Amino acid sequence: MSGYILCIDQGTTSTKAFLLNEEGGLFPGAPVALTQIYPAPGFVEHDPKEIFFSTVKAISNLLGEHPEAQGKIEAIGITNQRETTIAFDSKTGEPLYNAIVWQCRRTADICRREELKIRESEISKKTGLKLDPYFSATKMVWFNETLGLGSRIEDGTVLFGTVDGYLVYKLTGGESFASDYSNCSRTMLFDINTLDYDDGLLELFGVKRHNLAKPLPSSSDFGEVNLSEEELIAAGLDEGQAARVLTLNGIHITGVMGDQPSALFGQNALDRGDAKTTYGTGCFTLMNTGDKPVFSDNGLLCSAAWTIDGITSYALEGSVFQGGSVIKWLIEEMHLIDKPSDCDVVASRAKGGSGVYMIPAFTGLGAPYWDPDARGTIIGLTRGTNADDIVMASIESIIYQVTELVQLMASETASNAPAMKVDGGVCGSDYLMQLQSDMLGIRIVRAKTDEMTAMGAGLMAGLTSGFFADLDKVRSLYASRKEYEPKMPREEVAARMEGYKKAVATAIASKDL
Repeated sequence: MSGYILCIDQGTTSTKAFLLNEEGGLFPGAPVALTQIYPAPGFVEHDPKEIFFSTVKAISNLLGEHPEAQGKIEAIGITNQRETTIAFDSKTGEPLYNAIVWQCRRTADICRREELKIRESEISKKTGLKLDPYFSATKMVWFNETLGLGSRIEDGTVLFGTVDGYLVYKLTGGESFASDYSNCSRTMLFDINTLDYDDGLLELFGVKRHNLAKPLPSSSDFGEVNLSEEELIAAGLDEGQAARVLTLNGIHITGVMGDQPSALFGQNALDRGDAKTTYGTGCFTLMNTGDKPVFSDNGLLCSAAWTIDGITSYALEGSVFQGGSVIKWLIEEMHLIDKPSDCDVVASRAKGGSGVYMIPAFTGLGAPYWDPDARGTIIGLTRGTNADDIVMASIESIIYQVTELVQLMASETASNAPAMKVDGGVCGSDYLMQLQSDMLGIRIVRAKTDEMTAMGAGLMAGLTSGFFADLDKVRSLYASRKEYEPKMPREEVAARMEGYKKAVATAIASKDL
C-alpha cells in the first residue's frame, strides 16, 4: 500500500475522518459528535470552535486507530455541511458569534423585505436558488445587523465563511481562505453562469468581495496544512492527540466539495441524468445535468457540482430539511422508539393503511414549497390510532418527500432514469428503501458504503493529486451492496401520494392558526 487520502466529512451532527486507499477502500475513525444549539424556536446554531475541535479530534482518532497511515497521507479532501455560515476575525480566526446552521430560519423576515423580494427573479436566474433563509447571504445580513459589523465589512477585518472555507483557513494557519464552486453556489452571492461572485448581489446583501472565500474549482490546491501544537492544545486535544494531527503539516488539501455534490461524485453519478439521494439529517436528491445549468420552474435548485479540467458539471437539487432527523425526533423527543433499527421492527408488526400522515415541517418546508412558516402536522388521527401508526407516518414522510422531488426532476429534465443510487444512515432500513423503490417505480441501488460524502471528497482529492490516474479509475472503484425493485401497485402509490399532498396543504395552512 503506497499511501492514503485523508477524507474529512464535517456534517451537521458529527465530524468524521476516513482513510481512502488505492482500491477504493474507505476506513473510518471514531466520529466526534457536534452539539446542536437551539436558542429560540426555529433557530439552529453550532459553536465554530467546536467545529474545528471536532475536525482535529476526528483526525486524531483516525490516525490513532490506523497508525500504519501516519506519514503516508498523500492529500486531503474536505466535504462539509453547506450554507452554514461563520463570521470570524480575519487576523485571529476567532469567531464573532455561533455559526448559523443551514436549517436555521431566523432570517425569514429578512427574506420578506421588499428590496429583496422585488429582485427574487434576478437572484434565481443568477444563483439557481430560491430567496430563502436556507442560504448564506441572509445569514450574513443578520450577522451584520445584529453585531454591528458595517465598518469591519468595509475594512475586511471580518470574514464570512461556509464551513469548508473556515476549515481551510484554520487548517492552513490562516494562509488560505478559499471555497469551492459547489459551496460558493449556496451563498446566494455566486453567479453559477460566470462562476464568480456577482457584484450586484454583493451590493444587495451588503457584503464585500474581500469578506468572502476565494472561489476555486473543486479539484484545486487549497493550501497546505500548517498547525501548531499550541493551537491544537487550545482546541482541546492532549499532547498525544495533537502530535498525531501535526504529522499532517505540509500535506495539501486538493479536493473540496459540499456534502451533496460530494456524494453525487462518490456515487459515480458522473453522467447527465445520473441521480442520487443522500438520507442524512436532511434528504438531498441531486441529478447531474451535465455541463449546463437547468433552472427549475417548480422550486428545485441548481448549483455547480464540481469542476475538473475546466469543465463544470451542474446538478438539479431538491432539499428536504427533515430526513433522518425525524427518526432522531421519534427517539429523543417522543420516546416512541429506542434506536433507528426499531423502525423496521415497527414496520414488521404495523397493520398499515392507518390513514395517518405526518409532515415534519419542524423548521418550515424546503423544496418544492419553500415555506419557512409551515409547521409540523399529523393528520388522520382516530380513536384507534396508536404509537406504531405515529412511527410509521413519521418514517414514511421521509420517503414521500423524496418521491415528490424525484417526480419533479423527471418532469423538469424529461429524464426517466431506471435507477437511483442512495446512501446515508436511513438506507439501513430495508422497509424504507423498499418503500422508496415502490413509490418511485424504479430500482434503488445502495452503495457499498453509506459514507459517500466522504468517498466523493477523497476521490476528488486523489484525482487532483494524481493518487488516482483519471476519471476512468474513479469509475472503476464504485460497487453496490444491495438493490431494491418496485413491488407496490401503482394505484396504491397514487393514493398514498394524494394523501401526503393533502397533509402538506394542511401543514402550510397551519401557519395561520
